[in-house]
Amino acid sequence: MKVAFIGMGTMGAPMALNLLKAGHEVTVHNRTREREEPVAKAGAKRAASPKEAAAGVEAVIICVSDTPDVEAMIMGSEGVIQSAKPGTVVVDMSTISPVATKKMAQALAEKGVKMIDAPVSGGSEGAQKATLTIMAGGEAEDLEKVRPVLEAMGKSITLMGPVGSGQMTKAINQIAISGTYLALAEGLTLGLKAGLDLDKVTKAISGGVAGSWILQNRSGNMIKNEYPLGFKTSLHYKDLGIALETAKEMGVAMPLSGLVAQLETSLIAQGFGDEDMSNLARAVRRMSGLD
Repeated sequence: MKVAFIGMGTMGAPMALNLLKAGHEVTVHNRTREREEPVAKAGAKRAASPKEAAAGVEAVIICVSDTPDVEAMIMGSEGVIQSAKPGTVVVDMSTISPVATKKMAQALAEKGVKMIDAPVSGGSEGAQKATLTIMAGGEAEDLEKVRPVLEAMGKSITLMGPVGSGQMTKAINQIAISGTYLALAEGLTLGLKAGLDLDKVTKAISGGVAGSWILQNRSGNMIKNEYPLGFKTSLHYKDLGIALETAKEMGVAMPLSGLVAQLETSLIAQGFGDEDMSNLARAVRRMSGLD
């Protein structure tokens, strides 16, 4: 398929590369233009704006940081809406507000352009390995049209319901991982203070109910107290803010998520926002008199 891909960040660039590997014809755009270069060297075309990128393609993929960024890429004077032809499917793989998603979908629909919200889980590793979990909201026929594109980036694609349902599901995902990260950070800190061999601890508990992707892939960070980028703390904080605001509107209590948000606020204020979010262990360690 002819695909435009907007957003060449930690997630977007490897996702676009996987589209090229799968044989799709890809045009890329990024606000910081030099980030397009590695993907262009792999065979992608470059576009000076979202408007230029979206002209004449069958699908437009967007993977940027926050709601205002997506709104600018779609609705701006140089946005996708200015050039996308009727029948084009815009697939937003960012994590943004469900309410804003619905508004943009309506504006696109007035021009005959379809929209699917398809946020992902799996981190930078999943983006690189094309093993992302994709949570989609939209019409089934639109999803089927772009399924070959999504299958080049993810291993699990689930249609959750109408537009906005994907973002709501991602909010639930971000809430769930919050608790797992924080609980693991607390457990490993306890083990550290008890003088246990934490490598043995993680091996022992991974075979039981406590086993998880986070235990397998992020316990090493917590043990070493080093947090190389996988998923930025600042981005998770942004995602969690969306989830907390949505929960507030719906009258749902979020005590644990609220605590994680407070800890992340402190980490970001101390300059750790660009570290992987497993640095929740850094906060727990410090409160426990370590490091």
